[in-house]
Amino acid sequence: MLRAGAATSNVTPPLGSSINGGFQDGKAAHIHDELHARCLALDDGTTKLALVVVDSCVIGRGVFDDAKRQVQEATGLPMENMTMSATHSHSCGTLQAVGQSEPDPAYQKFVARRIADGVRRALNNLAPARIGWGYGEVPGQVFNRRWKLRPGAIFQNPFGGTNDTVRTNPGVNNPDIVEPAGPTDPQVWFISVQSTNGRPIALYAAYSLHYVGNVGAGHISADYYGAFADRIQELLGADRLDPPFVGMMANGTSGDINNINFRGGQPKQPPYGQIRLVANDVAQEVARVAKSLAYHDWVPLGVAQKEITLGLRLPTAAEVEKAREVMGRSKMFPRMATMEEVYARETVLLNDFPAQVSAPLQLVKIGEVRLAAFPAETFVEVGLELKRKHPASFGVSLANAYHGYMPTPAQHRLGGYETFRARSSCLEVDASTKMLAGFEELFDRLK
Repeated sequence: MLRAGAATSNVTPPLGSSINGGFQDGKAAHIHDELHARCLALDDGTTKLALVVVDSCVIGRGVFDDAKRQVQEATGLPMENMTMSATHSHSCGTLQAVGQSEPDPAYQKFVARRIADGVRRALNNLAPARIGWGYGEVPGQVFNRRWKLRPGAIFQNPFGGTNDTVRTNPGVNNPDIVEPAGPTDPQVWFISVQSTNGRPIALYAAYSLHYVGNVGAGHISADYYGAFADRIQELLGADRLDPPFVGMMANGTSGDINNINFRGGQPKQPPYGQIRLVANDVAQEVARVAKSLAYHDWVPLGVAQKEITLGLRLPTAAEVEKAREVMGRSKMFPRMATMEEVYARETVLLNDFPAQVSAPLQLVKIGEVRLAAFPAETFVEVGLELKRKHPASFGVSLANAYHGYMPTPAQHRLGGYETFRARSSCLEVDASTKMLAGFEELFDRLK
C-alpha cells in the first residue's frame, strides 16, 4: 500500500526584515501574500520520503540540515530521505547572505523549525493513496536571458574586463544582440497524489523558469510559485479539503532562463500581472495533462545521495588588494553603490573562503520517475543533458544546499553575469560536469 500526506507551514518574515535577491538589500514593508514551506510525504511500506519546497530566494545547507535533524529526531525519518529546495523568489525574507543582504539568525532558526513542523504534519497526514506523474509543455513563458553580442559590440564587466561575448538581460530589442547563448526547457514535470477515492492530496511540479518579479516595492511575495499553488488548487477542484490540498512548484534548471522576450518583449503588466499570467499558463497545462494520468496504487520509492568535492574560483592577493581600494572609494561606505564596488566587496569576502566545498547530490526514485536535486542555480543545458540520458527524470535547483550559479564549461568561456566571480558564482568551471558524473553513479544505484 502506498501512503501520502501533505501540509504547509507559514514562513513569512516580520515587516522590516531583509529581502535579498538584489545587489542592494531590501526591507519588507508589506506582506502581499504569505510565504510557505510546502511539504509532501510518501511511504511505500518500506521507504519514506519527504519533498519540501520553501518560498525563499536561496537557503544555505545549515538551515536545511537544521530542519532535517529536527524531523529525524522527532520521527526517525533519515535526513537523506528529505529533499528540500528554495523557489528563488526575489521577494522573500533573507535566509542566506547574498549580495548586500544578511540573514537574521532568529529568522533562520524560525524557518528551520517551521520546515520541520511542516514535514512532521505531512507525516501525520499519511493515508492510503495513489500516485501518477507526467509532464506538459509551456514554451511561451521561458526565454534564455544570456545573449550573444554582434562582432565589435563591447561592454565592460564589473572587473574592468571587455572580453565577454555574452550579455545577461541585455535589454529588449537591444541592437547589439544576435541570438540566445543557450536553449530553454519548456517541460513542466509534475507528480500528482490522490487518496484512494480520488480526493486530491498534493501536486509537486517543477518548471525551469527563474522568478517573474514585478511585485510592489518592499513587498513580500512567493512570486509565481505561490500563485501556481493557488491556481492548481482551483483548477483541480481541491479547495477547502480536509486535510487541505497542497500545490507545490519547485525551481527546475533555470540558471540562465527568465520570462523576458528580448526580441519584442511582452505587454506591460501592472504589479503581479505577469506573475498571474505565468502561473495560470503553467497550471492550465498541468491540469490538462493531469486529466489523463494513469494512477498507481503502489510504486517503489528510493533515494540515493553522495557528497562530491568541488573547487572554488578564488581571488589572488593582488585582486583582493585592488578590491579593497575600490571599496574605499564608495560614497555609501560601508555599503557599496556601483557594480564595480559590489563585486570588489565580493572579492574581499571570497578571500576568506576555503579552496574546496562539499556539495550534496541527491536522486529520488518515485516509481519510474527520478528527481535530481542540484545544490546550485543550475543552467538549463545541465537539466536537458540529464533528461537526454534519462528521459523519465527532471532536475530541481537550489536543493539541500546553496553553491551559487552553475554554468557549463562552454558558458563559462562566453562570460556574462552568471560567470562573474562572487559568493553567488564561485564554483569551479567544471562543476556541472562533475555533478552530472556524480548523478550517473546515483542513477546506477537506483536502477
